[in-house]
Amino acid sequence: MIKTCSLYIDGEPFEFNVEGDFFWGNNELLYKENGSVISKMPWQNRGFNVVRAFEGDEFANLKESIRTIILEALKTNEVEVKETEFELKDYHKYVSTNELHNKVISITRNLETKDFDFDIDLLAKRFGNILGYKLTSWVEELQKSHIQIRISRPNTLDINPPHRDGYLSYWEDIINVWLPIEGCNEKSSLPVLPGSHLLPENEILRTESKGAKINGNVYYVPCILETKSGSLKMIRPNPKDGEALLFTPFLIHGSAVNQNTDITRISLELRFPKVKG
Repeated sequence: MIKTCSLYIDGEPFEFNVEGDFFWGNNELLYKENGSVISKMPWQNRGFNVVRAFEGDEFANLKESIRTIILEALKTNEVEVKETEFELKDYHKYVSTNELHNKVISITRNLETKDFDFDIDLLAKRFGNILGYKLTSWVEELQKSHIQIRISRPNTLDINPPHRDGYLSYWEDIINVWLPIEGCNEKSSLPVLPGSHLLPENEILRTESKGAKINGNVYYVPCILETKSGSLKMIRPNPKDGEALLFTPFLIHGSAVNQNTDITRISLELRFPKVKG
């Protein structure tokens, strides 16, 4: 069944079509306040916060490592590009078709800590110190670390639908980290629905995992179409370079449409599990 996902981002209406089977959930709250990775934070009820993430040259070094990874992904797919001239914001000038873009992101969405010329575990420790829990980059159920470079070309559907990561078992007890790298601003950064981690399942209309198709692409995460209150009214916290958006995996987020006209948006998604015991 094809439905229209209609939502608001900072008060501006936005919509796209989603193919899938939608249902209302059970009368249960999946977010567990006691022991949640954000349970010690004054912003627990909001579900997210923007924090300082980098010191000194760290951000510049990470950005260059990401540029190198994307360059290699372009070369793997036989895209002609001069290394010295390539800028992340111009990615869409090299990758103009959805077919080629999907080949590139099949590489950039399945990365591990070892793929970066940057100490990702340094960030796990830093954010753990903020949250008051020890964090790790190692995901036990996946038996690896898992990092995604998100690439969103201007005026495209290079997006995830609104969703909760916590529906997937390996993301239940983590902190989500969203890092702006290039082209992230009030027109392109990640939207969230404040306080939505406190919504019970019977107030959410969604698909199953791998049950939503947008623009021909099937997503691992379920698509959340609306709540009992109606259309999702999301906001963009819009962290700046060198900052990070931290949020619980049960917060509704996604639909990070890039409304810039000539800038590709690049961001980094990290998921750090809480160390057991």
